[in-house]
Amino acid sequence: MSDKLKVGILGGTGMVGQRFISLLENHPWFEVVTIAASPRSAGKTYEEAIGDRWKMTTPMPEAVKKIVVKDVSNVEDVIADVDFVFSAVDMTKDEIKAIEEKYAKAEIPVVSNNSAHRWTPDVPMIVPEINAAHADVIEYQRKRLGTTRGFIAVKPNCSIQSYAPVLTAWKEFEPTQVVVSTYQAISGAGKTFKDWPEMVENVIPYIGGEEEKSEKEPLRLWGKIENGVIVPETTPLITSQCIRVPVLNGHTASVFVNLGKKATKEQLIEKMVTFSGEPQKLGLPSAPKQFIQYLEEDNRPQVKLDVDFENGMGISIGRLREDTIFDWKFVGLSHNTVRGAAGGAVLCAELLKAKGFIDKK
Repeated sequence: MSDKLKVGILGGTGMVGQRFISLLENHPWFEVVTIAASPRSAGKTYEEAIGDRWKMTTPMPEAVKKIVVKDVSNVEDVIADVDFVFSAVDMTKDEIKAIEEKYAKAEIPVVSNNSAHRWTPDVPMIVPEINAAHADVIEYQRKRLGTTRGFIAVKPNCSIQSYAPVLTAWKEFEPTQVVVSTYQAISGAGKTFKDWPEMVENVIPYIGGEEEKSEKEPLRLWGKIENGVIVPETTPLITSQCIRVPVLNGHTASVFVNLGKKATKEQLIEKMVTFSGEPQKLGLPSAPKQFIQYLEEDNRPQVKLDVDFENGMGISIGRLREDTIFDWKFVGLSHNTVRGAAGGAVLCAELLKAKGFIDKK
């Protein structure tokens, strides 16, 4: 009998669900035993339900091919054999809120890739290196839900991973104003070029809801728990533009920053490359050994060369230089479906297990 925690994937047939399944193959702590999706996939084996829609570059793991997909709305059936679930369901925001809360109230921890609960005041939104302490709000959430084991935790928007860690590393220099433009890969929309031929040689200067997330979510990461809820920070002021570009994986950010305190380029680079957090201290299985790397070459970071740094869990930064209007500017890159989605959620679950919030039923 395996000592691993038994995991269910809600929304396991979509792109992020597939990424969860590929990342969890041979995971030392977690084992996928249940996959749930929409009624049209329920009753089929996972292999049948996916058909020719497997979007990962690595093959579908043998261990999941014959798992019979369950209907995600049949909560009792889905939770029968699992210790906790990852959520990547494709529904309306209200439907996602309701279904995730239903699982939590059934005493199942939910670690979600979805945005629906990111602003629920007692739901922690975690980048483990940045705000691991926000997990402590779970005890208040459990009181509200009336649970002893069940809760919801979420990870933030994929695009902020390419710059929010840098601003966190520079906290002592007091960032006051940030202008960021993100150039976002098509996998962020759950697409490949085969699904979305219109994106070949194209740029779309609009991604619904992204700009607000890019401006507000970092402030929640830096907030504090007060009276059982997370109160966001009010600074720095962040304004953003979010643009879809013809890249499969990898969100790039062009960032301009004003700092309240003077810093040299050497100090800023040193703070970035030495920045780490709880995942590194605890030696979590998915934690990058180096969270942020700095690349000296003028033409880096590049998606083709750098998106898989630390197996896609690290952040790559380059072109840090003084600006004529702002104090500093730089370019960041993160893997949007690994660090920014499924991988970030897996690391979050590892943190929650290490802190005792997720255990065997």
